[in-house]
Amino acid sequence: LLCGYIYGRFSGTWRQSHKLVDAMEASMATMAGYLVLMFFAAQFVAYFAWSNLGIIFAIHGAELLTELNAPAPVMLVAFILIAATINLFVGSGGAKWALLAPVFIPMLMLVGIAPETTQVAFRIGDSSTNIITPLMPYFGVVLAFAQQYRKDIGIGTIMSMMLPYSVAFLIGWTALLVLWTGMDWPLGVINPPAAN
Repeated sequence: LLCGYIYGRFSGTWRQSHKLVDAMEASMATMAGYLVLMFFAAQFVAYFAWSNLGIIFAIHGAELLTELNAPAPVMLVAFILIAATINLFVGSGGAKWALLAPVFIPMLMLVGIAPETTQVAFRIGDSSTNIITPLMPYFGVVLAFAQQYRKDIGIGTIMSMMLPYSVAFLIGWTALLVLWTGMDWPLGVINPPAAN
């Protein structure tokens, strides 16, 4: 606030003090859409927690997974595909995690899959399809950079050009996770070295 006021005053951009308020209003106006979206997202998260639906879904889902007796890699691949599909419709990674974590973390824990493994599976599904969804927050930036080199490029062209990469990343990272968990390698440091 102070830096902006000093700049505006000495650069001659603002001749009167009420211009500071006008600039602050204009800046906040650009956040209006985000604030409206976050209001409804917060309401959903609050009601979801209040209703305990996440716990109910997790328990019933774990019972179903136990009955199916599917191996852990199959469950992880299914979760990766769920996260990748939801990523096409929900742009924010935080919103997706807030939606999926309360259900899938306890559900997969109840069938023996550690939370960090579920987090890695989510990140694989989420990150591999980012470039093929126009809802990604930075898709406009990618489009602007691409249009510097090719003026006729559009959203569909970028999505179709990136689709092979997206599929390759999805398959490659999923195979790496299946191999990693199949070899029973830890996803992090189990016993960190003692500090000297």
